[in-house]
Amino acid sequence: MAFIQEAANPVDHPRRRFLKTMMAAGSTLAVPSVLVHAQDQASGAPRELQFATLDEGLNELTQLTQAGEPVSLTTWNWAQTLTHCAQSIEFSMAGFPQPKSALFQSTVGAAAYEVFAWRGRMTHDLAEPIPGAASLDGITDNAVAEARLRSAVDAFRQWKGEWQPHFAYGELTQAEYELAHAMHLANHFSYFRSAS
Repeated sequence: MAFIQEAANPVDHPRRRFLKTMMAAGSTLAVPSVLVHAQDQASGAPRELQFATLDEGLNELTQLTQAGEPVSLTTWNWAQTLTHCAQSIEFSMAGFPQPKSALFQSTVGAAAYEVFAWRGRMTHDLAEPIPGAASLDGITDNAVAEARLRSAVDAFRQWKGEWQPHFAYGELTQAEYELAHAMHLANHFSYFRSAS
């Protein structure tokens, strides 16, 4: 299954050309630890979910919440995780509070996004908040957090304004942002199991 659809985004971004060149040369692109960390040490094996769209993420959200609060295999509880994911989607429209430098975004960050998109899966520190985002401490209301995430997805779908640069990946199109958000949900949701 292709995760980057050229038809949807015919512009060949410099970072895409860079990644294609590296792959054609047989090079291995090392994504730095600032973006990719070892997965949380947790009891039980995480699932390896892959979502290419936000609809796939919302379908999994519905399944996970049908039986009550999902069981966490990671540091954050369900409400904190949903709030974190909502923040990321909201910031793609409103702007991230503490972006990394333009140089980082156009090199390391852009390359990391392309590797994730090529693999169809993101890996990152599941307990690292978005730089500058409101604290997740004390967030425990699952219903409020779920409503916020669903509202953020609805706003994303209806957004007519400019997309704000991702704090690490830099400039993304709507299609690239949807894939980034879908992969983000999949990475987090992989560390939760249905309570039933």
